[in-house]
Amino acid sequence: MATGVEGLQPDRAPAAVPRRAFLLAIVSLALAPLTAGERTLPAMDRIDRLTALFHRRWACPALAQLHRDQGAKFITLVNALGASAGAMRQTIDELIDLGWVRRNPGYGHPLRPEYILTRRGERLAPACDRLDRAMRSIAVQDIALRKWSMPTLYVVGEGPTRFCRVVEALPGITDRAVSLALKDLASAEMITRRVLDGPPPGSAYGAAPPGARLLPILDAI
Repeated sequence: MATGVEGLQPDRAPAAVPRRAFLLAIVSLALAPLTAGERTLPAMDRIDRLTALFHRRWACPALAQLHRDQGAKFITLVNALGASAGAMRQTIDELIDLGWVRRNPGYGHPLRPEYILTRRGERLAPACDRLDRAMRSIAVQDIALRKWSMPTLYVVGEGPTRFCRVVEALPGITDRAVSLALKDLASAEMITRRVLDGPPPGSAYGAAPPGARLLPILDAI
């Protein structure tokens, strides 16, 4: 098997779905009050959750940090993760929209965290913590936290997977984004590529050992 992915050619050209429209489709159904500060949200399948989770680079690390610290102030998240204030503000706002984080209704006391996990966030965050630690252990955070890396790895982790299957499995992704994600994952030695004689000719992708280490954690998200 070879890990290079030069000369990728999509097996077909699907219609593109606007990125913002896709994200809004996930989070914008009618929201009804639950307990203080929490809201009901439409159920997501795993692909939806992975796509939403990695839409922002700092979302998974932020959920992991909130889980470890049982809540945190905004400035603590910025400093602990090394994110810019602007990027962290966008991340927190999106995590609130997704129903995974909320402002602490008791915030004001200097020892109380500003942001805490919702009940849905509490179910998701332990897997984010494990994933964050696993990424650090194999030094792949830079590539793994890119928008489409983990959703793409999850799809090709099912077994030998053609380019067109990745496109079909990830709503909202473009051919170019698939090509970039596969190249990034291959450069980090997280996936392999095998040339197929056909018919039709093409390439099949699968998880290499470093990528395979992350798959059980992605299954828990």
